Parts: sequence; structure tokens; C-alpha cells
Amino acid sequence: MRAPAKSAPPSALRCITPTVQPPREEILADLCLEDRELLAQILSSPCEYVANPLFTKAGAERTLFGGRSRLASPTSTYFVETRAAGLDRQGRATLTGKQEQYLFQRFNYARYRMLKILHASQAKSLTGRDVRTLLAWAHRALMARSEIVQLNVPLVLAMAKRTRLNGVDFGELISEGNMALLRAVDKFDCARGFKFSTYACRAILKSFSRVAMRTSRYRGRFPTEFDPTLERGDLIEQKRDDQVAECVSELRDILNRNLADLSDIEQTVIRERFALDQASSPDPVSPKTLEQVGALIGVTKERVRQIQNKALQKIRAALEQGILAA
Repeated sequence: MRAPAKSAPPSALRCITPTVQPPREEILADLCLEDRELLAQILSSPCEYVANPLFTKAGAERTLFGGRSRLASPTSTYFVETRAAGLDRQGRATLTGKQEQYLFQRFNYARYRMLKILHASQAKSLTGRDVRTLLAWAHRALMARSEIVQLNVPLVLAMAKRTRLNGVDFGELISEGNMALLRAVDKFDCARGFKFSTYACRAILKSFSRVAMRTSRYRGRFPTEFDPTLERGDLIEQKRDDQVAECVSELRDILNRNLADLSDIEQTVIRERFALDQASSPDPVSPKTLEQVGALIGVTKERVRQIQNKALQKIRAALEQGILAA
């Protein structure tokens, strides 16, 4: 007879969606901006924690936080903290298994107490005392979470370096790994006896796989690399080229019809200096220098400059007359 298959252990994650009414305006007015934003976030998102048998025992708060929690002052949103003997690392950079379990128990117990306050105030408005106590437990949860994340952030970098994924941006890999680490902290059950690094590594690798799949789908749709020059419009350059072509065409028309009453020497200088005859030439013609034009007509380059300036003045006057006549 075949033995029945073992079923997976039930999930220890507990979650409720708050239906608490916001506190009165005068209560909110006594809070700082940071606490008001934190309270709004708590009341608008599901509250969850990972259950542990220790939480329902009478001495849980004393075991984890050194005694009964009390606010630093009637208007404070922080508890008076005592030194956590269970977290004394004695110069070690990492936590032992017992210290890690202790830190996760503090984190989830703080969330458990938050959920109890929200559950007791369902469909009711929070009192000032409830608001400050809720925020104090939230600050404790955030501090414990921050400590866990800071101790395990190097894990993301080490796995990103070890995981070689072609075509995946390293910064995107790190960002996705950090988000996976945060989700792993929220859902890790330390009572099962595993190290958090084992659980987090698996979550981080899954996040890397999602990045690789997303990048692969993107490559399938956009097989070429992003090129900023292809995204930039050339409308201004086109307008400038059109204006230049229009000016050159008008200048050719003035020379061909001799509307500016230029002498043969002046026409030659202008045509050669600005390469206006290249339309009739099969090979591209580049503008000549003053010295080259001087050698062509047998004068010095300074004399060519004088002829050019005089011819341009005549052309400018002809253009102005054409504009006024139009």
C-alpha cells in the first residue's frame, strides 16, 4: 500500500485589508508630514505578517523588545527602545541563525501588533492613542526590515555578478534583485528552520529570470539597439538646407539675368568663390579660395576680395529692390 503524499505546510502569512475610517483632522494635524504619509500608506494597503507561535504567548513582547512597550511621550509616535541583547553581533558582519530568527520575529511581531490595532478598529475611526501606537509599531517594523535588507543587499550584487545574462542591463538586474529581496523579507517564515539567504537566493534568481524573459521579448520586437540619433528629428536641418538652396537658386538667377549689373570679372569672381556653376558640371565643384580666383583672373587675392565685396553690395541692392517691388 502506497504511503499518502505529504501535503505542503500551511502558509503562515496573515493578511487583512483595512476598513478603518481615517482619524479626525485635529489628530492628523498633530502628526508630522512623514507620519501622515506613513499612516495613509498603512490604511490604503493590505496589512500582513508571518505568524509565529511566540506571538500569542504572554511574554512575547518582553522576550522580543525587553519589556512592555510605551511611547516616548504622549505626543510621540516612537516607543522607548531598550538594547536588544539578542542582536549583539560582537563585531561580526553577519548574523547567526538564532540572531536572524530573533530579528525576523521582531519584524513580524511589530506587523502583528499593527494588524491587531487595525482589526480592532474595523469600520471605526482611529483614536489619537491608536494612531500613535499604530505608527510606533510601524516604525519598529520598518527599522527591523531596513536592518534585514542592509545585511542582505550584498547578496543581490554577488548573485548578479555570478549570473551571466547576455543582453541584460546590469543596473536593471540589480534593481529587480533588490525588489525581490524586499518581497522575500516580507514573506519569509523563520519558523521553518531555513536560513533567509537560501530563501532570498531563490527569489532573486526568479527575478533575474523574469528580467531575462522580458528582455528577450523586447529583443524579439525591437531587434536593434537604441540609437538616439535615429530618434532625433531633422526638420531644422531640412529647413536650413531648403533656405540655402533657395538663396543659391536666387543668386544664380540674378547672375544669369545680370539683374545686379555686374561686370564679367565680378560675375566670374562670384561664380568661382561660391561654386555656382556646379549644377552644369558632372563633377562636384568646391568653392575656390581668394588666391585661387586671383590666379585665375590674374590679380592679387586682396584685389579679389575687393571685387567680391563690391559685387555682393550690388547683389544685395538688387535683392532689396526685388523685395520692395514684390
